[in-house]
Amino acid sequence: MKIKSSFCPGCGQVMILQSLYKVLQDNKLEDKAVLGLDIGCSLLAWNFLPINTFQTHHGRVVATMVGYKRAKTDSVSIAYTGDGGAYAIGLQSLLWSAKRNEAVIVIVVNNSIYAMTGGQTAPTTMKNQKTATSPQGYNEESFLGPELIKSLNKKAYITRSACNDIKDLKKVFNKAIKNQAKGNFSLIEVLSFCPTNWKTKGKETIDYLENMKKTFPIGEVK
Repeated sequence: MKIKSSFCPGCGQVMILQSLYKVLQDNKLEDKAVLGLDIGCSLLAWNFLPINTFQTHHGRVVATMVGYKRAKTDSVSIAYTGDGGAYAIGLQSLLWSAKRNEAVIVIVVNNSIYAMTGGQTAPTTMKNQKTATSPQGYNEESFLGPELIKSLNKKAYITRSACNDIKDLKKVFNKAIKNQAKGNFSLIEVLSFCPTNWKTKGKETIDYLENMKKTFPIGEVK
């Protein structure tokens, strides 16, 4: 399928969204799927996939998709957000949705910065990472969202993947859909490329993401 993208060249969100759509196609769920988008780079997906999609207020996408799922119980309700929308302004909604075991899927794109607004320090910024607001290097530890959420809900499917592992992305999206069908909460954090704000080219971008895996371990959080 040929898709026109509004994302920056090299952005990993294209691979994430295309992988999600392929899984929905394989499961014949395109008509039941609804994608809620947070403010930030995620909003550029508003016309990216041929499924029902709508924009929410910043940090409110999880709460909105919880409401949608409660109203449309047979839907595949997906909240799509960045690390800021999930772990900063949207953290309260995320925590309580997970604790109540709401039957939604939350996809958090982690590129270690606030990308839409110029590359500032974000909750997921890594120790010693240089950003627009930490030019000498960030002096705190990164926020580990999946690990925190798992401590609240043992039934939840919580995992971390990467945009350059399409096979794994499809696997975790399939698991999340099945977990939602059982009435459980799911969170998938996906490490993603941001060459525009990382100021990287080619192999540098891949190496940057591979280095992120040292801080953010790939795999299901037990």
